[in-house]
Amino acid sequence: MYDSYRPHPLLAQVPLTVSPFINLPTSVTLPYTYKSVPSSLPPSVTVDTSSPDGKARYVVSPSGGHAAHPDDILSTCHSLEQHLNKTRANADQAINEWQESIKQRELAEKRRVAPGWLDREEKLLQPSRVSASPDVQGDAHPSLLDSSAPDESSSQLPAMTPQNDGDELDRAFGGLGVK
Repeated sequence: MYDSYRPHPLLAQVPLTVSPFINLPTSVTLPYTYKSVPSSLPPSVTVDTSSPDGKARYVVSPSGGHAAHPDDILSTCHSLEQHLNKTRANADQAINEWQESIKQRELAEKRRVAPGWLDREEKLLQPSRVSASPDVQGDAHPSLLDSSAPDESSSQLPAMTPQNDGDELDRAFGGLGVK
């Protein structure tokens, strides 16, 4: 066994020369702001003790106030996508119901104007006569449109005679006295 302070016998036989081209290292002067390395290592960045599932939150927001694991971000994105799809489906359903209600209202209006027209295959409408009480029929004058043949009741109505258009204008607006 060799003593650590004594050189090895083979190395002791090699002469040492000092070269002018070799600079031996000198001691370094430390700055005043130098801080020594702590004796214990800081906690690992890959293990987060504050999260219950043990995932490291190494994706940090630019402000530094929020950190998350990529799996958490991905699950949040998936839940947001599902929420948006559900909202879009609900909106489409509401629009379809609204359009259907408009169609139903228009159909009801058409049925009110022409009852039976849209409900049957044959498109022939026939008017039906409304039966009124006998005392109302005696007092009312029958309509010209209800009668099928000219009779004595039509002689009671004034006859329409064609007139000159200029005379009608003079009667409506007054004569201008131009002759």
